[in-house]
This record gives sequence, C-alpha cells and structure tokens, in this order.
Amino acid sequence: MKTTNKKTNILITGAGLCGSLLGLRLAQRGYHVDILEKRPDMRKAVVDGGRSINLALSDRGLAGLKLVGLEEKVRELCIPMHGRLIHDVDGNTFASNYSGREGEYINSISREELNKLLLDEADKYEDVQIDFDDAVTSVDLKNASVTYHDSETDTEKEWKSDIVLGTDGAGSVVRKAMMKQRDFLFSHSMNWLPHGYKELNIPPTEDGKWRIEKNFLHIWPRGGFMLIALPNLDGSFTLTLFMQYDGDGPAFNKIKTDQEITDFFTTYFKDVMEHIPDLIEQYHTNPAPPLGTVRCSPWTAYGTSLIMGDAAHAIVPFYGQGMNASFEDVVVFDKMLDQHENWSDAFDAFSKTRKPDADAIADLALDNFVEMRDSVANPNFQLKRQIEMRLEAVFAKAEYQSKYSLVTFPEEGISYREAMLRGRAQDKAILWLLENDQIKVEDDINDLLKSIQQKTEEVLWLRG
Repeated sequence: MKTTNKKTNILITGAGLCGSLLGLRLAQRGYHVDILEKRPDMRKAVVDGGRSINLALSDRGLAGLKLVGLEEKVRELCIPMHGRLIHDVDGNTFASNYSGREGEYINSISREELNKLLLDEADKYEDVQIDFDDAVTSVDLKNASVTYHDSETDTEKEWKSDIVLGTDGAGSVVRKAMMKQRDFLFSHSMNWLPHGYKELNIPPTEDGKWRIEKNFLHIWPRGGFMLIALPNLDGSFTLTLFMQYDGDGPAFNKIKTDQEITDFFTTYFKDVMEHIPDLIEQYHTNPAPPLGTVRCSPWTAYGTSLIMGDAAHAIVPFYGQGMNASFEDVVVFDKMLDQHENWSDAFDAFSKTRKPDADAIADLALDNFVEMRDSVANPNFQLKRQIEMRLEAVFAKAEYQSKYSLVTFPEEGISYREAMLRGRAQDKAILWLLENDQIKVEDDINDLLKSIQQKTEEVLWLRG
C-alpha cells in the first residue's frame, strides 16, 4: 500500500454504483471519504433517476465486488442468465448460450438493490460521510474544492478537500470543469445514437412466478429496432424497447396513439402483448431517453482530481458492460494506489492504463447493438455460435475463447482492448471460413480449432 497518507481528505461526487463502491474501497484502505450525491437517499425515498431498472452483472463487475468482500452477498440479489433466447416475429424461439463452459453466465440484478447494499456497507465505516440532496454545481480543480447546493438551507456552499474523485455519471460536473481548463488540452466527445429506449414491465403471475423463461436474456430482434427482457427477483421482467426516434420504419415519434401502439406490438411483438395487460398506459407513461457514448482525455487534472466510471467513459448498454467497466475501474485504481507513492502518479497511471480499454468497450458496445438487432437472426451467426460453443466446451480458455467470453468471462489480466482485438479477428476468421465452405459445425473439433487459430493469426497479422 504505497499511497500511505491516510490524513488525505477525499471527496467523491456521486453516490451511484461506481461512487459507492469506490468510497467503500477507499474506506477499507483507511482513508476519510466524503460523498456528495444530488439525489435523495434511495434507501429512504423512491428515486427516479431515469436509469435502467436492472443490469447485467458479469465477471469483471464481480471482481470489484470481491475486492470489497461483497461477492457472495450480491449473488443473493442475482438471477443467472445462461444465454440469449431469441424470439422471431412468429413467436418461435431459439436459445444461444453465452458460453460453452460450465458455470459461465451473466446475472440480472436490480440497480437499486445493489446500490442500496453498497451504500449500507460504506455507511458502516466511521470515516465515510454521505450527504444526499446536495448537487455539485461547480468544481475548482486546482484547489480540490466544489460548490454545491445545500438542499436543507437552499444555499450554495463550498466543500474543500485534498482530492476530488468524479463518479457523477455521464453528465459529470467534474468532467465539465476539466473541459473549461486552459492549462492543458482536453479532448471530449459525446456521440448520440439516433435511437432511444423505453422501459416496460411484464408483471409476475398471480402466484409470483415468471411468465416467460427466467434464466435467459430475451431478445426480439427486428432489424432497425429490438426489444429485450431481463428477469427480476419478484417474478417480473423489465423490458427495454430500443428504437429510432425518427426515420423510415417504426420510430418513437411515429408511434403515439393507442391504436398505433397496439398495431406496432401486434405486428412485431405479438407474443409479448399477452403478458402486459397495461401496455398502452406503460408506453404513454414511460419516457424514451437517448443513448450516447462519452469519450474524453485526460481523466485527471493537477494531481488533485480524477474521473472514472460513466463520468469518464459512458457507453451504450448493448454489451451489458457499463456497470462492469465502472467496477473494474475501481479494481484497476486500487492497484495503482498500491504501485505509486502519490496521488498524482496514481491518477496518471490509471488514466493511461484504462483509457484504451474504455475506448474498446465503447466500440464493442456499439458493435453489439448491430449484432443483437440484426446478426442474431443471421444463419451464419448462428453457425458461428454453435462452433464457438463446441470449442469452449472442449478446450481451455488459453486455447479458445469467443469474443463474448473474452469480454465477459475473461482470464485474469485480459483487458477490454485485448478482448476486442482478438475477438474481432476470431469473428472475421470464423465467418470467412463459413462463407467460403472451409469449415462446418460438425467438423472434427481439433481441425476446427486449428483452422480458426490459423485464420485468426492471419487476420491479426494483416491488421498489424
């Protein structure tokens, strides 16, 4: 533990998933931590943060929870999802497992319940103070101080600290303060998809059971748009409709009346309609917020401040890695504190190490949007997945992992960037071999592995 000055006062902006995990870990390391959160305490009030209700938790995120000793507690809040269950327009389904190996699956978990658990655990430490309903309005990065709106007195106040850690989400005030600096070059982009998302709910049966298979992530791919469903512990499912706002074909701004909603779901999602008795009301009531990707650099300023999580690298949700990437940030940052003598060096090392991985998972998430809405219904994609399942069932991770497994169930030390580079090359190799009749699903398993490895190395070599 090289960064040893425990008298350092640390201020974290944002008590969401990343901020609460980070605060907990720093408290475990012996630091005094203050956290300012603009929303009410979700443990005492119903909070509508405009965020997805449940999330996909996988190995990278679990590593962050293991770091703070909460992996087993969190697993009690999870529902395992072993693969995708694809629904076609006619109501037919087929399953596509996430991995060919035993024990590799992702988990559906309530964002709120996980956040509450992290807050409860952080609150157990005397050196952690969490203030809710206090919105940070500006940040003085050089002096590590923030101005915030105190809801109790309805006044603006200043909070002076030694270190400011911004985990305040995609709209980060700390990141915006970095953008305003003139002492260094700060690159920033926020790219919006032409699509938004609308959440709906399938209620449980009268006896509290799930109306559709609970141990899958359900997908209704329809080309330019899609519907997905994740299970909840109470027997319900959270549905998310991803669709463009405008343009040719179905779009949010063209589906507004009761009849238009009914016609749309009858045409494209008939097997879902029977499970949502109040579909019309839900559709009208629930918003359709946008989907965007935040990229920026650097993530640190003046040796006094650092951003991480969505504040540094918000991504679209199509790989189920947003929370996992944020939790992995905490793991990597924890290692940087072990390796460096001061905060400035730890911040710089974290930013340089993590930025390429953040860019990689952002790209992969955008790629997966196309795959989920289009490719999963493609025959060659299905054949590719069958081959990958065979390979993963027989060979060790060191010999073969699909792109999805490299991202979601990595061996220790496999970064997002490594997963992207090798995974993309493997995908290209397998699809080329299939399209050119060089391999078949039923081929000898050793021959399959050899052909795919050789072609993958060719692709990697050509890409330099």
